[in-house]
Amino acid sequence: MSLEQLESKFTRYEIARILGARSLQLAMDAPVLLKLTDEEKDELNFDTLRTAEKELIAEVLPITVKRPLPEKSEKVIKKLSEEEIKEKLEKQEEKKEKEIALEKKKVEAEKEEETEISKKGEIMEMANPEDEAEEEEKSEEAKEIQ
Repeated sequence: MSLEQLESKFTRYEIARILGARSLQLAMDAPVLLKLTDEEKDELNFDTLRTAEKELIAEVLPITVKRPLPEKSEKVIKKLSEEEIKEKLEKQEEKKEKEIALEKKKVEAEKEEETEISKKGEIMEMANPEDEAEEEEKSEEAKEIQ
């Protein structure tokens, strides 16, 4: 197994973290977990990083990786029976019908308010720029007269 094959199991950041941690352990005189011949020891030249790499490739490291995942609910999801599904659907339909009825009541109440206000004559018309200009002229004339 090579480091490229390990990348399918770990991310490159996890590999770097594992190698760094193990290299530090080896630098602090931790025992080597592989049985190395004298030739292999000479080849590694007491390089802790390369030794850690060999141990990782041989998969003898007692290091685990914990990946933070989104929190999942601890509820056990059970399979619903057809009756329970029908009940839930009926409840949803009832809720929708209630919402529709409330909307209709609101619309009717608004229409009633509008009719009451229009009967009393309290509804204001939209102002036009021309009307405003006429009012300004009248107010200016009234000031001139005084």
